[in-house]
Parts: sequence; structure tokens; C-alpha cells
Amino acid sequence: MRSRERLATAAAVLFWLAVWQTAAAVLEERTGTTLLLPYPAEALARLLELVQERDFWLAVGHSVGRIFSGYASGVVLGCAIGIASAFLWPVRVLLRPLLGVIRATPVASFVIVALVWIRGGQLSAFIACLMVLPIIAENVETGLRETDPALLEMAAVFQVGWGRRLRYIYLPAVLPYLTAGMRVALGFGWKSGIAGEVIAIPSSAIGTELYRAKVVLDMPGLFAWTAVIIALSALIEWGMLRLLPERKGGGSDAAV
Repeated sequence: MRSRERLATAAAVLFWLAVWQTAAAVLEERTGTTLLLPYPAEALARLLELVQERDFWLAVGHSVGRIFSGYASGVVLGCAIGIASAFLWPVRVLLRPLLGVIRATPVASFVIVALVWIRGGQLSAFIACLMVLPIIAENVETGLRETDPALLEMAAVFQVGWGRRLRYIYLPAVLPYLTAGMRVALGFGWKSGIAGEVIAIPSSAIGTELYRAKVVLDMPGLFAWTAVIIALSALIEWGMLRLLPERKGGGSDAAV
């Protein structure tokens, strides 16, 4: 089944590459230029040029480092807020509107406002943290509140200490929700961080290079950098799927 799925995926990729090739040919015939849509081979050639440059790897390293630092901060803060909200009703009532506002506000609005106070180099980390935080907080809170009441009652009857309750009751209950939230938040954090770089234009960043390619009408470069973003996203998600435990029981993306 896996080999079949891989073959089907490869066939789908080839199909869309053929669509891209055909669309580029049609546009070139009508406009006399490939400026609007370069051929796949042109984008690939530009990508091969980029990977040989030192600045390319510096931009990739800086972007991944900044966005991952923001992602990690969002996970830690989200866990803290989720735990506090699950056990303290005033905290839940106070923070729920704020988390709702964060989830509903467009990334561009946060970037423009944050640029007043935060340096461009740190903005992508801040935006990634901000986008990750409500997802993790709400998933952790849901997992804790969905803990089996029968197990909690049994722990109270047998006077089980808080440390053992946390390890054997609360942690297994919240872990599926936390891992589901971390997987979903990873994609949000990555895309939001890149969007922040495109607007803030920090030195040595993927978003900055994407913006520069657009300004100078380097369309093969624009497509090449877009391919880099997609490839890194897939690679990071692949690594995350292997680092995080598989979900079991009640955890689901619905909680996200």
C-alpha cells in the first residue's frame, strides 16, 4: 500500500508540473515572455544557483532558527496558560477573549503593529510565538478538562499525591491533545513567521529574499524561494511526526 501511495503521489506531482509547463508555454506564446510565469526548468535552474551561495544557507539557517525559537516559546507559554485556564476559572474567563482575538486577527495586522516595538530580526519569532500560543493553550486546557473523572475520584479516595496524579492521570490525558496541537501549530507558526519576514524584511532571511525576488521581478527566483519554503515545511513536519508520539484515544485535531 505504501509503494502504491508513493507512486500515486509521484504521478500527482508530475501531473501538476505538466500543468505548470503548459501554462507557462501558453503565457509565453501570448505575451512573448516568461516573466509572468517561468518554466519549471527555469525555477529549478535558479534554485540550483541559490544552493551554491553562502547567503542562501545563512538565510535558511536564520529563518529556521528564529521561527523555531518563536514556536518553542509559544508551546511553553501555551502549556502554562492552558494549565492555568484548566484549573483556575478566573484565568480562563480573563484570557479566553484575548486568545480569541489572537486567533482571529490577520498576521499582517500583528506584524505592522509589532514593527513599532520589535526589531525586524526578532519579529518572525514573535509572530510565530503569537500564532502558536492560542492553539497550544486551548488544546492543553481541553485535554486537562477532559480527564476521566472516575480516575480523579479514585485518586482522591486513595489519597494519591499530586505528583503521581500529574504523571499517571493528567499527563496521559493531555498528551494526545498537546501533540495534535503541536503538529497543527507547527504549520501555522512556520507560515506566519515567513509572512512576518516578508513584511519586516530583516537581514538574511527567507522572507526577505522572497520579497527581493518580487521587487526585481526575478520570477524564477521567486518560484525557487517558494519551493524552498514548501520543502522546508514538509521536512520540518516529517521530523515532527517522528519526534512526537502517535495520538491515541481522545486527542484530535477537532480540539485545535
